[in-house]
Amino acid sequence: MSYPDRFYPVVDSLGWVKRLTALGVGTIQLRAKDLNDAEALQIVSDALEITKGTPTKLVVNDYWRAAIVAGAEHLHLGQEDLADADLGEIRKAKLTLGVSTHDDAELDTALKANPDYVALGPIFFTTLKSMRFEPQGIPKITEWKKRIGSIPLVAIGGIKLEHAAEIFAAGADSIAVVSDVTQNADPDARVRAWLEQATEAA
Repeated sequence: MSYPDRFYPVVDSLGWVKRLTALGVGTIQLRAKDLNDAEALQIVSDALEITKGTPTKLVVNDYWRAAIVAGAEHLHLGQEDLADADLGEIRKAKLTLGVSTHDDAELDTALKANPDYVALGPIFFTTLKSMRFEPQGIPKITEWKKRIGSIPLVAIGGIKLEHAAEIFAAGADSIAVVSDVTQNADPDARVRAWLEQATEAA
């Protein structure tokens, strides 16, 4: 599977995009919150400039208008954003689309959008944002992968490198990682370890 890569870090700043691109990360999601349209367009444009000419694919979280205007190729939407987004415009711009899901109803909604991948979370308890949903647990990955078939399944939420082998074995195609990289004492070493693990699991 080429998109998204098996190791899929989610970060909130250009500094992280630059750092991860330099380390050779294949897919990076930029998830910056609470920006107005001008700010969103600026950060998306700057991030695309960083990844330009590298093998790194930049996934824009939420800001679909900025993604289209800036010429991005990849987009990720949460359920609320999906409800407000113009899927016709997104498809016309040839953006790939990933969608977040947390329960069966959200999965049904996501599948109607014909996504390029589905993210399931949180797999474990996460402190990064207040979640309305209980942790899904690893068995849910296997159950959902059977339901969605060939659509790539991304596992997210409280996942550390030590869980990776078990999560891939359960059927996840990709693992989205936030705090295990951004809050690590040695992020570069952790990223290299993730890249190595993802290669072995492929």
